[in-house]
Amino acid sequence: MGTQEAAGPTEWGQSVGMGPWTDEFGTAPPPDPRFDPELLEHGDRRNVVDQYRYWKRDAIVADIDARRHPLHVAIENFANDANIGTVVRTANAFAAAAVHIVGRRRWNRRGAMVTDRYQHIHHHATVDELLGFARNEGLTVVAVDNTPGSVRLETVTLPRACLLLFGQEGPGVSERARDVAAMTVSIAQFGSTRSVNAGVAAGIAMHAWVQQHADLSRAW
Repeated sequence: MGTQEAAGPTEWGQSVGMGPWTDEFGTAPPPDPRFDPELLEHGDRRNVVDQYRYWKRDAIVADIDARRHPLHVAIENFANDANIGTVVRTANAFAAAAVHIVGRRRWNRRGAMVTDRYQHIHHHATVDELLGFARNEGLTVVAVDNTPGSVRLETVTLPRACLLLFGQEGPGVSERARDVAAMTVSIAQFGSTRSVNAGVAAGIAMHAWVQQHADLSRAW
């Protein structure tokens, strides 16, 4: 799992969070082993939902692991795509099983808003390496790109055990990835732009999967 030790943008200020515990609740902190003693003492300003306020990072990851969906997300990173952080943040919001980065290992974490601390992230040097992972895990690869021959995302049922594959900004999904995907889906557009931002497209496609397969009663 990818981590980022330096404080992120939402961990600098005091616009998010609460605490210390005694200031908020007027009682001694409860003896819950999931709670972080330092956060209880000094307050929790992290970008986490209230359910996880004061929790240790490992405890948060373990709890999400028990609730994660069989949805994997991959994005190609052959030209240092700046959208990866947004994809990671959205995947975390939807409790995706993992984010897979294909190509360059390094990526700009700023857009992730520190959510990469709680999201499983894997690196694959090539598309074929990613496909080997998908085969071993029984995942159906669905490319997302507005290319000829694609089908409307709005009209298809996505596989439950699914790997959504996104290309980088500009060129889109690589030819090799399109060739091996079980299907390629496109997002319906009605304006003048040729394509939507890759990070936005990833959010739309992930939400389409959530609408079809997630238990919405478990959402926050």
